[in-house]
Amino acid sequence: MSTRYGITIPFDGIALHAHKEWFARLRELGYTDVWSAEVDGGDGFTPLALAAAWEPELKLGVAITPAYTRGPALLAQSVAAIADAAPGQFAFGLGASSEVIVANWNGLAFENQYRRVRDTLRFLKVALSGDKVTEDYETFSVKGFRLARIPEQLPPIYLAALRPGMLHLAGREADGAILNWLSATDVARSVAEVTKVAGGVPKEIVARIFVIPTEDADLARMVGRRMITAYLNVNAYAEFHRWLGRGPALQPMWDAWAAGDRKGALAAIPDEVVDDLVVHGSVSACRDHVRRYMEHGVTIPALAVIPIGIDLADAVAGLSPSAR
Repeated sequence: MSTRYGITIPFDGIALHAHKEWFARLRELGYTDVWSAEVDGGDGFTPLALAAAWEPELKLGVAITPAYTRGPALLAQSVAAIADAAPGQFAFGLGASSEVIVANWNGLAFENQYRRVRDTLRFLKVALSGDKVTEDYETFSVKGFRLARIPEQLPPIYLAALRPGMLHLAGREADGAILNWLSATDVARSVAEVTKVAGGVPKEIVARIFVIPTEDADLARMVGRRMITAYLNVNAYAEFHRWLGRGPALQPMWDAWAAGDRKGALAAIPDEVVDDLVVHGSVSACRDHVRRYMEHGVTIPALAVIPIGIDLADAVAGLSPSAR
């Protein structure tokens, strides 16, 4: 597997139509990948379509698209279109997402997460090959769908995975796994779960890594605590960190949050937990910290840069491969 180094797009505060010069600069700085997301901003595909048109040398990825929010056929069309626009450059990230996104925002039942992701993965592998699909999967049925535009090169499919069940599915049936909200030293445990069922087939390991390049540790930890409460109170992430052994350190935060004490929840997060999960410090210290993720098994880091007290352009340049 080649050396990859990615960054999360689009950048906050910059319109999509203004990203052309940013994509060019990313390529010049040595970033190989741009990775979108699909939460409450742009959809996961439009920023990648722009990058494909403006900077075709960049690798493209989405981490992640929920398995619920598009019907199976439409999802196959979206994946195939980007793969067709950027042959050999696009990787598709699939995941369960969360109850907030799927149920609260989109009005869909958020249930049978493992089976829904498994069924969607299996459907996509058949549909993207051009075969006609008539199949009663456990969580949905497809009758008579055939993709009319088959990409020249089929995109790899990576699964967002936290605990062993989904990590094993990624290792057995997908092309890799996407990790999120873990420390550099946690990576090896997750990777081991993927590789032990992969039958010796190499798998890519993508990780979104949150980076706050500031030497003001108090400020970085304040921002990091707010990010942690937003994510780690979601049940899937809470169970993930219990599995990683971080339960005792986070239990006071979970208890305060459940009691409606938001300030208490923030205060209850130990500094060492923030320092483990959020990369911060000087840009050189941040680069070293990201490198540790790669040393522990991440093959494609996707930095999510939060520029606090530093211009975004300076942060992106300072964290880039060309600065190492």
